[in-house]
Amino acid sequence: MKKTTLSNGISYDMLGFGTYKITGEFDAKSAVLSALKVGYRRIDTAVFYENEDRIGLALKETDIPREQIFITTKLWTDVNTYQKTIDRIQKSMELLGVDYIDMVLIHWPHKDVKETWRAMEDLYLQGKLRAIGVSNFKEHHIEEMKSYVRVKPHVNQVELHPEFRQFEFVEYLKKENIQVEAWSPLMRGEALTLPLIQEIAQKHNATPSQIILAWDMMEGIAVIPKSTKESRMQENFDSLKVELTNDEVIALRKLNNGVRRYRDPDNHGFGNQ
Repeated sequence: MKKTTLSNGISYDMLGFGTYKITGEFDAKSAVLSALKVGYRRIDTAVFYENEDRIGLALKETDIPREQIFITTKLWTDVNTYQKTIDRIQKSMELLGVDYIDMVLIHWPHKDVKETWRAMEDLYLQGKLRAIGVSNFKEHHIEEMKSYVRVKPHVNQVELHPEFRQFEFVEYLKKENIQVEAWSPLMRGEALTLPLIQEIAQKHNATPSQIILAWDMMEGIAVIPKSTKESRMQENFDSLKVELTNDEVIALRKLNNGVRRYRDPDNHGFGNQ
């Protein structure tokens, strides 16, 4: 497994398993058990995904020791006071069946981030969280946080894929020693049809998804691809074996058009809760 080290010294797998919208017929329990079988040891969920309880059942059923599995969850924008944050993280622990969570992120920016973050810092300093971070925060959000934080975010999980690379922002986060993590790295499957990616995949006897994930990790970007099929989980996991050339990376960077495909964090449509 390719690893990095967060600013607090915690070891962090570059490749994790995402569980967005794995509910109902696509059961998160069986998906996570399959992912753990394949070799994933970092699982990403969120309150919004409504599957923490099913992931908890998978953690209970697996033979893999708890300390070998890194669990991330994210707090929705209605968790906007100190006490709501304490209570919601405790609820997440209960649903996941754990006595600590490896990392908690604020899912989207909101006007009461300061109080949410203060509670997260307290739980982190108490050892109930091993790392804390944010998701979908832009540079101005991070700069504002720097005026009051005791603990700077360890991770920022953002929209990042072949057509939206956020080069300057990624460099900013690296300088701030905040690990960059990409959500929707495959553009929800649309990136797999891009001709250049398909061409490079053929040269490496690899798949388009493997090329994209390997590219991200080469650039120091952590990834959390999602799948409900074990064969696709294995395919994504095997991206760890792909090594691109510098020329290929340079060519891939030119796919960037700077266009955000999903919600803008400054206008994310969830209300300014």
